[in-house]
Amino acid sequence: MPRMLDVSEDVRAEIGDEEADRLLAGDNAPASYDCTSCRTPGDSEQERTSTVLFVGEETAVLAFAHATCIPSQVVRVPEEQLQGAVASFEAGEALTAAHPQQAVLGVTSGLVLIGGELHPALVVEPTAPVARPGGDGLTDEFLTLLTEQGFQPVADVNQKPAVLPGWSVLVAMGQLHSVLQPGPGGAGQAAWWQAHQPLQVTEGWRAAANKSHTVLVFAAPVGSIGQQPREDLLRDALEKAAANGRLVAAAMPLAGT
Repeated sequence: MPRMLDVSEDVRAEIGDEEADRLLAGDNAPASYDCTSCRTPGDSEQERTSTVLFVGEETAVLAFAHATCIPSQVVRVPEEQLQGAVASFEAGEALTAAHPQQAVLGVTSGLVLIGGELHPALVVEPTAPVARPGGDGLTDEFLTLLTEQGFQPVADVNQKPAVLPGWSVLVAMGQLHSVLQPGPGGAGQAAWWQAHQPLQVTEGWRAAANKSHTVLVFAAPVGSIGQQPREDLLRDALEKAAANGRLVAAAMPLAGT
C-alpha cells in the first residue's frame, strides 16, 4: 500500500530516485514506526511521515518521523556516532535513557558560576517520568538510572562534578549535536541524547567550553527545572532541585569546537 511519506530533495538525492519511489510505493517503508523525534508510534499509512536520513562517512541510516515533528531531511553525524547508534538499534537498546517511557530529553545550555569561574553547562530534563526497562512503569527512575551509569548526586551546585569516563559532549561548528555515552560492549560511543537539529549555543558558552574543554551536564526528573528564560533563574532552579535531592551531574570532555 502506498505510504504517506515526505521525501525531501536532499534525501532523494542521497538515496536515488529508484529507492525513493520504492519507499513511496510502500515496498521498503514500514507501515508502523517509532518517530525518531518524539519516540512515539507512527503509522505511515494513516499520517504524513517524514523520511530522515542519518549520514556518516561510510554509513547511512534511514529513519522515520511524524511530519508534524520534523521535516524530511538529511542529518550529517560522525561515523562513530552512527555506528554506535546502529549497534544500539541491533541490540534492541534505547538510544536515550528516556526511551522506555517514550519521553523526550529536553536540553538547555547555560553558564554556571563555580568558584568564581563560568563553566559551560547542559541541563537535561525529560518530558515525562522515566521507568526502568522491564519495570512496572509506575516509578520515575530517571535519577537512579543515571547514577547507575556514573552520574553523582548534587548536594551543592557550587561544587564541580567529577568527570564521567567514556562520555563526551559533541559540539561542531558552534552547534550542540549530542551527548555521547560508551557504546554497547565497550565499542566506541553511542548517542545518549542527540539534537534533531543542531542547537545553537552562545559565544560565551562556546568560549568557556573551548577554554576548559569540559562541559558540566546536570540532570533532573520531569518538573524539576522547567524552561528558564535567564541563567540566574536556571541557577535558582538547579539549587532548588539539588536541595530537594533531585539533581545529578557529571563533567564530560568537549568533543569538537
